[in-house]
Amino acid sequence: MRQRGRHLVHQAPADGSVAEEEVGVHGLGQEQHPLVDVVDGVRGLLEQGDPVLQGAAAHRDGRPQRQHPGLPGGAVEQGQGPAREPRAPGRLRRRQQAGVPVAAASAEEPYAREWLNAQAAGGYVAYDPATTTYTLPPEQAVALTVEDSPAFLPGFFQIALGTVHDTADVIEAARSGAGVGWHEHDTDVHVGCERFFRPSYHAHLVAEWLPALDGVVDRLQQGTTVADVGCGHGASTILMAQAFPASRFVGSDYHPESIAVARERAAAAGVADRVSFEVAPADGFTGEGYGLVTMFDCLHDMGDPVGAARHVRSRLADDGTWMVVEPMAGDRVEDNLNPVGRAYHGFSTLLCTPSSLSQDVGLALGTQAGPGRIAAVTTAGGFTRFSRVATTPFNQVFEVRP
Repeated sequence: MRQRGRHLVHQAPADGSVAEEEVGVHGLGQEQHPLVDVVDGVRGLLEQGDPVLQGAAAHRDGRPQRQHPGLPGGAVEQGQGPAREPRAPGRLRRRQQAGVPVAAASAEEPYAREWLNAQAAGGYVAYDPATTTYTLPPEQAVALTVEDSPAFLPGFFQIALGTVHDTADVIEAARSGAGVGWHEHDTDVHVGCERFFRPSYHAHLVAEWLPALDGVVDRLQQGTTVADVGCGHGASTILMAQAFPASRFVGSDYHPESIAVARERAAAAGVADRVSFEVAPADGFTGEGYGLVTMFDCLHDMGDPVGAARHVRSRLADDGTWMVVEPMAGDRVEDNLNPVGRAYHGFSTLLCTPSSLSQDVGLALGTQAGPGRIAAVTTAGGFTRFSRVATTPFNQVFEVRP
């Protein structure tokens, strides 16, 4: 059973400080379900930088994309000839269930053999010596193949792979204090980011996070306008539009390619009649009088989050709500010396901090900004009320009001 975070409410003081509190990282509960072991094991291998497991878990969407040389999967460099069909645990499982031989379903036999043996050695597939067959157990299948499950892990690996591709650029930028923009990163970063965060949004956004905001669900059901800032591929925008057909939603992002994907996704989801997207930075999205403004896992990436906060205040209705979803973090260094903090600090070093430094101001809050610094940003932007209303193992949700 998943634990809910405490409902913390306070008036934001003039200096933006937040009363010291313990900020915990909540797990999946006390019962040690086999799925917990799978998630913990995969997370441990990721922290150790296991490239084979990363490559195996980084599912592809069928288009030619760059892939680490030598990893099973067969995808080739863009523009370098035809790409083979993606290989992934879910696809392999479905093909096996349909009676398709492993070699035909995944790769040439030597590659399939070595890859399967590597996964068996790591405990991610089970090997039966009597029948010389490999099986993907149910708990592994949930973590590796069920894209709507909060335990789904491949997006985590995909964004890690994309981030590592750009390490040389980040190292060069670090020498001069420059940045590396979100738009400059490998496509795996953009795709992997959505695939990592979307399962959590799918599980918690409509069911828990929005209801935790005072009066917001009623307003959405009656019909209001919503600005989803930094929407990326539009996963959060579309989920809200599907749940609240009486409201209208405007997603914005400075990255044109992401907005193009978002428009396609909205049309495919059948919500294009109440969703629109625009290419705009966080301090430049259009519209006014919004009943709700949302930001999902992006405020800390901004070069000038205070400027963005001021713009939100100017576009929000006087009785409106700003919902800020940020990575789980505490205010002190020692609060974040844990497995989640370790992963997030790694992403912050190679992805989030360089992104902020590439923009004007370059405040570089970092992925582990914590409630105190987020509250300070909102206060400087003209807001007076700030509370943390929900938590998950990977995220915390803040309700901000004028």
